[in-house]
Amino acid sequence: MGYPWDMIVAVVIGLVGGVVVCQLGKALGRHKATARLPAGGVLAPQPKAEPKKPVAAPRPRSEALTLLSALQREARFVDFVKEPLEGYSDAQIGAVARDVHRDCGKVLERLFALTPVTAQQEGEEIEVTAGFDPARYRLTGSVEGEPPFRGRMAHHGWEATRCDLPVWSGKEATARIIAPVEVELK
Repeated sequence: MGYPWDMIVAVVIGLVGGVVVCQLGKALGRHKATARLPAGGVLAPQPKAEPKKPVAAPRPRSEALTLLSALQREARFVDFVKEPLEGYSDAQIGAVARDVHRDCGKVLERLFALTPVTAQQEGEEIEVTAGFDPARYRLTGSVEGEPPFRGRMAHHGWEATRCDLPVWSGKEATARIIAPVEVELK
């Protein structure tokens, strides 16, 4: 069974977006709330706080760019997506797509160890109980009434069991380079 490439591109873009959202959440979590005095105006003694950990300086390269760079370096993903396909036959595109698909899968497995969110098979009946997490379940179709909802599972979802993106060690001036210029010498 073939995979629709627009769906694969959407998944990869979703992963890149997820990394960006994770980093934004981490950055926002570093802000401290301001303290207010209690009604009497006196602060009670506080337990001895642990020494503050040094806050890392912002990195000059986002993890989303690091992921995109890995997909390009190891799977030629950006080349494939940016290549105009008008002059190629379906067989030529399919031959290249097979390699890009395989190599993108290797990158995602190494960095994220993706697993299905549920062990149930696509097409099976599933019940979504009250209080469900909308990040775990997306309801489509005719969504009416109150949970529990019953329906056919259209997609099992994906969950990253790890996130092992390499840390950028290059210069700030080249932090946005996804792939360097290649020069073949004679």
